[in-house]
Amino acid sequence: MSWIRTVLMGDPTHFSVKGGANPHTRTRWGTRRTVDRARAVAQWQRLRETLRDLGVRVLVVPPDPTQPGLVYPANAGFQSDVDAERPLAEKIFTLSNLLPTRAGEKPHYERVLRESGFRVAEIDPSLRFEGEADFFPACERYLFTHGRLERQRFVPALAWPPWRRVYGFRTDARALDLLAQLVAPRPVLRLELVREAHYHGDTALCAFGPQREHLLAWRPALAPESWEPLARSVGDALIELSDADAGVYAANSFTFTREGESFLVMPGGVSERLLAQVRERGVTPIVADVSEFLKKGGGSVKCMIGDLGPVRAEDLVEAGAA
Repeated sequence: MSWIRTVLMGDPTHFSVKGGANPHTRTRWGTRRTVDRARAVAQWQRLRETLRDLGVRVLVVPPDPTQPGLVYPANAGFQSDVDAERPLAEKIFTLSNLLPTRAGEKPHYERVLRESGFRVAEIDPSLRFEGEADFFPACERYLFTHGRLERQRFVPALAWPPWRRVYGFRTDARALDLLAQLVAPRPVLRLELVREAHYHGDTALCAFGPQREHLLAWRPALAPESWEPLARSVGDALIELSDADAGVYAANSFTFTREGESFLVMPGGVSERLLAQVRERGVTPIVADVSEFLKKGGGSVKCMIGDLGPVRAEDLVEAGAA
């Protein structure tokens, strides 16, 4: 039986900054950044080809001019038992409840998934939850990240300019109990985020390796009371990121294993030291430049990839996957 690692990517034709919902999307004056569309499309195409060259099947979410955030389908939701080789009928994709400015993306993700043969479920719509960006496996456990939810707005500041933008975080801590039930009996470790520029857990944390047993982590992104239990639970498998590597979203990387070989697709600009640390753990790093998506939209490699796990080749053919 043949299994193919399968992912979602969103067509970048209409990628732009619409809501300006994280610090990367706006200038210091609060104005929304302008995307170099040609550069973004070229970077997206290279990332897609990189994945295809590695044997990954890419399902593309069609573009919608009113939904430029479709290029970040890591927020679409999460796939149950994402690494398990099981028929689609035995897995469920749980859809997210996105930030209001991106809520219109949800039916697009749902349609593509259902048409491709995936089972889809929803959670309580009153609970903000942004998918595998804040809820993902790490070895024998799941990590659940959250932060303070804020009404995004400008507020006065004793600085120049004399105002600042409040962004807040994306996933409601109250979603934890419900999500924990969905992945039981695997334990869930709750972690609080404190840096708005790292507004999702997958911008500061990345579990990788054959069993996702290694972890990239940037300490300043987490509350001190969250860092200590995380460090204890991971032990020697932890690679603590430098500020420079964290700044280029080194943790926003995509991990997968194929025929016993593990890969980590990482953003351009990561240090040679970090690449060497990844190799020392028996994992092959692959670097992809998606800087236009980070600098203008606040998302890098992993944000651009929704992980659907291994899918049987025959299921994909039946689903008509491209």
